Amino acid sequence: MTGDQRSDSELLASLPRQPELMGVLYERHALAVFRYLARRAGPTAAEDLLSEVFVAALDARKRVAPHDSGSALPWLYGIAMNVLRRYFRHSQPTWAEVSEQGMDWDAVDARLDAEAQRRCLRAALGTLSEADRELLLLVAWEGLTSTEAAAVLGISKVAARSRLHRARHRALAALSASAPDRRSVFMAIVPRKEAS
Repeated sequence: MTGDQRSDSELLASLPRQPELMGVLYERHALAVFRYLARRAGPTAAEDLLSEVFVAALDARKRVAPHDSGSALPWLYGIAMNVLRRYFRHSQPTWAEVSEQGMDWDAVDARLDAEAQRRCLRAALGTLSEADRELLLLVAWEGLTSTEAAAVLGISKVAARSRLHRARHRALAALSASAPDRRSVFMAIVPRKEAS
């Protein structure tokens, strides 16, 4: 399976007839999906949830529609989001519990210089609705475009761009009240390619 040169779109198109291609997608994207899960549920839970994502993807292979970007990640993140919802529904943590116990804030720390900014960012993300927070994190942490994030969340491209714009402004408003260096915190929320 290693070394398969086909694009994700080609693999997804063949997946309904060739379920063994899920192994190629796993090799390509398991680390990204694991990081996505770990940032939301913690690394320990993410290890178990990762297998659930790929089992669910295998079950959903006949309904897959390749994304315009050509990447399988929007589809896999969408499945991961559903797996996380099911996980959180059964464990029923609040956002505060998830942010303290399950969020991988080391990923945020890598972008931020001080503990004070970390607390500010955490508080700002806590002011957003779950849907807006997820959209913002898909773009900022997972590196998806707003179009890819829209596919993950099952919303239109226009709605994603509008919600992302509002979420960024709400987060920045919350940050401006508590962050002395708004620019460095802003760079944690908005990828460099979109900040300029």
